[in-house]
This record gives sequence, C-alpha cells and structure tokens, in this order.
Amino acid sequence: MPLLKPVAKPKPKTKSGAAKPGSRKNEARLGLLKKASAKVAKAAAKLVKSAAKSPSKATSSKASKSAAKHPAHAAVRPAPPSPPAHPARSTHKASATPVLLRAPEKPRPRATKLPPVGEPLTKRELEQILTPAAGRGVGGEGSLKGRLVVKDAMPYLHIIGRDKRELVFLLQGPDQEVLPAYVDHKVSVTGLIKKTHNYGGTVDVRKYAAKRADAEPAAEPQAEKLRFLSPGEVEQIGSAGMGAGMRGFASVRGALEMSGEDFILVVSNAGTRQQVTFRLGGKMPRSFRKNIGQPVQVIGVVHKESGWGGTVEVEGAEVRPGDARSMSREALEVLELEGVPDEGTPLEIRIGQGLAVRIPERAGYTWAVEPTVAKRIGLREANFIAATSGPGTREFFFTPRNPGQYDVDFFLAKVFAPAQVARTQRLTVAVRA
Repeated sequence: MPLLKPVAKPKPKTKSGAAKPGSRKNEARLGLLKKASAKVAKAAAKLVKSAAKSPSKATSSKASKSAAKHPAHAAVRPAPPSPPAHPARSTHKASATPVLLRAPEKPRPRATKLPPVGEPLTKRELEQILTPAAGRGVGGEGSLKGRLVVKDAMPYLHIIGRDKRELVFLLQGPDQEVLPAYVDHKVSVTGLIKKTHNYGGTVDVRKYAAKRADAEPAAEPQAEKLRFLSPGEVEQIGSAGMGAGMRGFASVRGALEMSGEDFILVVSNAGTRQQVTFRLGGKMPRSFRKNIGQPVQVIGVVHKESGWGGTVEVEGAEVRPGDARSMSREALEVLELEGVPDEGTPLEIRIGQGLAVRIPERAGYTWAVEPTVAKRIGLREANFIAATSGPGTREFFFTPRNPGQYDVDFFLAKVFAPAQVARTQRLTVAVRA
C-alpha cells in the first residue's frame, strides 16, 4: 500500500509590494506617519488658540481647508470651543443696520504732457473726423475751429460738423487750466487730434487762438448775382398770384399804358381783378408816349414784388406789331356808353351786338371787373386810351353770347393791389335773343 504524502496548505495571497512586518520599509512608513501626526497636532493647537482669542470665518475656513488635506486626523480633532456671546451685546449687533458711506469723487485726471508729434491729417481723414458717426479711431496732427464750452471744469471744443450735426472734443495739454477762461469764445486749436467716438474725441493742444464772438466785424452784404430767368419762370411772372419775390434778367411783353406819369406794362388778364402789371423804370424812353396802347417788348431786370406785379428796370424796349383782334368791330353794331349810368332800368342789348363802356381813370388806380363776370358776359378787350392832359380812360368791349340779365360790377382799384378798392359802379345788362 503506497504511502500518502501530506498536502501543503495554500499560502494566503498578499498584495504586491506590501511590506512584511518587521521590515525596514514598514519602519520608514511608521516614521513618516508619526512626523505627520506631530505636524497636524501643532496646526490644530494653533487653530484652537486663535479661535479662543477671536473666532472668525477665516479661522473656520482655514480649519476646513486643513481638514480637507488630512481627513483622518480631522476626524479625531476636537472642535474649537466657541466663546459664549453676551446676549445683550449680540442682540444689539443683530438689530444695527449697516451704514453705506460714499467715497468722495476723485478729480478727473488731466493730461498735462503733450505726446510726440504725429503724422499730419490728410484731407480725407479730416473730412472723416468732421463727419458724425464716421472716422472713429482716426488721428493725426491738424487744426479745428469751434466754440469753447466748459463741462465739469474741463474745456471742450464745440464744432458744427457735416449735416449741421454737433461734435465735441476734449482739449488736453499744458493749456488745459487756462482754456476755461475763454468760454463762449471762438477758438482755433492746433495739435494731435484723435476721434475716440462717433461724435467727438480729444485734442492735445500745441497752439490755440481765441476770439470773442462779438468782436468780429459784421459781414458786408454781398450784391445778389442776377441770372437769366428760364422760360418757365417768365411764365410764372406773367401769371396772377404766382412767382412773388422772383428777380432776374428777362424779356417781357405786354400792353403799354400809363398811370399818372409812370409807364406801366400790362402782361396778362387785362381789365380784370387778376391783372398783372409792372411799373417800367430805368432806361424807358419818354418818346414811347405815342405808343400807348400798343404791344411793347421790354428787356431788363424784372422783380415781381407781389402776385399782381412789380417793377422792371428797363435796359431796352421795342414796339411790336399789334395782335390781330379776335373780332372785328366793323361788322358789329356797337352800343357805346360814356361812363356807367345810375342803377335803374337794365340796359337792353341783343345777341350779336357789341357793348363798349368807357370810364375815366385816375392816377394810381385802374378799373377792373371780376374774372367770372368777364367770362360770362364775353369781355373781349380792355383798352387804355391816353388823354392829352390828365388821366386816361379805360374802355371795356363786350360781346354777349347768352341771353339773360347780368349785373356787371366795375371796381376802381389800385394798380398793384387789386384787393384795395376805392369805388364801385354797377351796370345791369339784359341780353335778348
């Protein structure tokens, strides 16, 4: 019978690198732990002493940090005893509200040193600086002019830039203390210009010149340059109620008349209260008295003072051939009246028959009828008949076309202000078929 060998007991597994008891490696570790515990004990003692003197959040934060570093020792470390607070004192501190004190404002820094001379600004860059909302960051040596204003004891240059918008530049440099004395003066500065934002910047002033706003002499009025009026503007001058205030060199045509000793030119709407009339002056020949009532072309400086006329400084005048009449009187039976009869029985007239009414005028005034009435009763002509002495006579020539009874009002109004009426006469006309 074979002999049985004794079975060896399995050895317990050990961690790799674990030190055997009683080895040098284990003794070294125990020495390190003893040193660490001694250091932690010293730190804990210091914390306890500081907490006993003045407990604060900083001490607790340090203790928490130390506990985080050494959790094993922090578990056995006793908590530092907190000193008992006096109940009355603690209640007083809890009820007190903190008072916020505002620190005094510091004076704004002043730039007293000038920077080195930079590159001069180009014309394009200067235009960008003077344009609002453009040229931000552009800088260089140049000059600016404007009005000096003071804000927070600092001098600023107020400039009217492009599009009539405002720009403000802070003036810096050694003269910063002196410049506020020139407030509301016109100031010209030369130096380093920097546009720091869209509507201004800074200027390091190297030179400046100040002048009072009221010290400048008044600008001499410049003579207005005359120009030739266009055909459209000439048409406006001849239209009633239009072109008031227009002035220029033009050629105008109309009927030559007289008002007292003055020549006048009736351009349009003759005989109505919308008549446009110009007084002729300048080099108007006096020999034109024999051409009264004829068409005349005048050239000169025309000034329409109101909607119904003005003046013409004549440079040259020329008589034009008369316009062909729209209707010949030779084939018509014409009823002529010298003056307007008193209101009473209507004046009877047949269709196809003409009516001529002559009324004497006086200097500075002219006879006229309403435009609507003139159209309704068929006003054909309103002629001025000159007299050998004294004022002339105005002749109205009608050719009624529609039967009915009409009231025709004649107004003696001022030549250049038809709204100002001095006298009124009424003529009642009964048109028969």
